[in-house]
Amino acid sequence: MKAYIFPGQGAQFPGMGKDLYERSPVARELFEQANDILEFRITDIMFSGTEEELKQTRVTQPSIFLHSTILATVLGEEFDPDMVAGHSLGEFSALVANRSLTFTDGLTLVSKRAMAMQKACEKEPSTMAAVIGLEDHLVEQVCEAIDEIVVPANYNSPGQLVISGSVRGVEMAMKKLEELEARRVVRLMVGGAFHSPLMESAKKELEEAIYETRFSDPTCPVYQNYTARATTDPDEIRKNLIQQLISPVLWTQTVRNMLKEGATSFIEVGPGQVLQGLVKKVERSVPAFSAALNQ
Repeated sequence: MKAYIFPGQGAQFPGMGKDLYERSPVARELFEQANDILEFRITDIMFSGTEEELKQTRVTQPSIFLHSTILATVLGEEFDPDMVAGHSLGEFSALVANRSLTFTDGLTLVSKRAMAMQKACEKEPSTMAAVIGLEDHLVEQVCEAIDEIVVPANYNSPGQLVISGSVRGVEMAMKKLEELEARRVVRLMVGGAFHSPLMESAKKELEEAIYETRFSDPTCPVYQNYTARATTDPDEIRKNLIQQLISPVLWTQTVRNMLKEGATSFIEVGPGQVLQGLVKKVERSVPAFSAALNQ
């Protein structure tokens, strides 16, 4: 069974999507449609902008979403998932790919999500840090013992967990994790504490938009970040998508469940190769590669 996976924030790069635009009339039409929906020419920044310009929140999330969903569309009959999943933002791409959401609705929600998260980041100084080389339960114990907001945010792969919270909370946790001899503890250059309680205001804003949006029965199950479980129920998909903003991304658990339930290969659709690397850390023997257009 083929599992298609979709990357999240951090996968962007200058020039992303330009080859799709130049090679496919279908891609060109969708990119121009996106420019109209967003009311600015995101394609100019994607194709010709600098890394700094691509890092703007209003640009980063829609750019990755567009690259992933348009590539899936252009692949046509080659794109044939038995199951899908996306990492954080990538969950929206996965839901367009399995037709739970339309392209237009997906892009509109992603744009609203980006803006809501940006606003939440501006309310209070907050950050994230990657912890490498410690067992998950040790990181969880450290976070629980700190009297500040700091929580596990991304269970990326065995021995790689991202924490998220107030600047003071994350700094205190980093110090304790270094004392426990984590292989590496690195503060991430992000605008705020994603997948933590500090995103509560963004969750409320996005919740309203999600409940105003139609979700259809998908063509295949989606494994969602909030539960790491498969679902095809539009109501459950909607609820999990809302909870995702303030809850950890259970990526390790998601990959394990997909393998347990029949995944025999993982195809990453979108910019970068981060997710296939994480899949390999969960199960080295499983084929994992990027989706690509035929030459």
